[in-house]
Amino acid sequence: MSIYAFAEMENGRAKRIYASAKYPSKQSGNVFYDSDESINLKFADELPVKVEGLYSVVAFRPSHVLISRDVLGGKPLYYDPKTLTFSSFKYYFESEPIEVLPGEVVKIDYTGEILDRRRYDFGDVFRKMDASIEELMEIVEKSLLSFKPGHACISFSGGLDSSLLASIYDLQLITVTASKEEREWVERAAKMLGRDLEVYEFGESDVKEILPKVVSAIETADPLQVSIAVPIYLSLRFAKELGYNAVVFGQGADELFGGYKKYLEMSRDELERALMDDVRNLGKNNLVRDSKVAYSLEMKLVLPYLQWDVIRAGISVPVEYKVRKVDGEVVRKFFLRKIAENFMPKDLAFREKKAVQYSTKTTNILRKIAKREGKRLEEYLKGFLAEHEEAKEFWG
Repeated sequence: MSIYAFAEMENGRAKRIYASAKYPSKQSGNVFYDSDESINLKFADELPVKVEGLYSVVAFRPSHVLISRDVLGGKPLYYDPKTLTFSSFKYYFESEPIEVLPGEVVKIDYTGEILDRRRYDFGDVFRKMDASIEELMEIVEKSLLSFKPGHACISFSGGLDSSLLASIYDLQLITVTASKEEREWVERAAKMLGRDLEVYEFGESDVKEILPKVVSAIETADPLQVSIAVPIYLSLRFAKELGYNAVVFGQGADELFGGYKKYLEMSRDELERALMDDVRNLGKNNLVRDSKVAYSLEMKLVLPYLQWDVIRAGISVPVEYKVRKVDGEVVRKFFLRKIAENFMPKDLAFREKKAVQYSTKTTNILRKIAKREGKRLEEYLKGFLAEHEEAKEFWG
């Protein structure tokens, strides 16, 4: 559920407010929020430029309700001013809710009138730094080293992003996969790093079991989104079964440092635009999905690459240090691989890896399941999108 609040209205005005926050969200007095930082309402009008991290907040003040999200839009939040309803999920609303936009601050009085809406842009928070490659490497490395993940485990794929985090943080590693080849590799990679590894090997029956929950949680039947959400759901559930309430993921590294295969075919100018657009749209394209999956299991996502200092340094790295030709071959995430060399064997730091939906064989499994039902994958997944009342019953 995460954040949920609604008003009991009488004569066009809120008579009572009912609100709750489930982990990883928190409540402090009349403030309900999901953030690693506390929310200081002294800076209420400027929260997107004052809070250094991903957040969403619903604050009940004497004269109005204040709602806001960070400029990346990493934590979902929706509202209906007419009924004074607020939630991290769209399914809680009687009609289509309004999304709190990334970087937005909205004030609503207790009659439902919107008093003020202001929005801060990505550029109001993140500006390119005038620094050398060596200085940028030092900033990223120091930020990762000083980060405190707490009592968490690491979602480990044996790829660059998770291997670097596994090298830095002395935490339990977990892997979920349907691929025997991937299992063999991650077990080998974990040994190379001297880390313990727990593996959950899933199959078609596991995917069929969780699909209704995953599609309901992420509130979309888009095949790409579902195929990524499935292994994330399984990772979080596996971690919870092992006694953890937080999992470290490598989200953000591909966008910040040039990890996607699509970048290989782009000119320098195209690459520069695409990289910046992908960072700006991290929330919409990835983090909202991941947050909703985590909320559905009452688990916390821990994202070291999305510290504000790492983002500022990442967008400042020239694109030729992100996607770089080395010995006749184009290397993605070159900048991050050079940092990783300080922490792990070069063979591991420079190893290429498939996207999670393919490496774990999740996409193949989903297609097989849909084919057996005689449907296209998107059509099959749409069948899990419950109507409002069914969804409400599911969430309890």
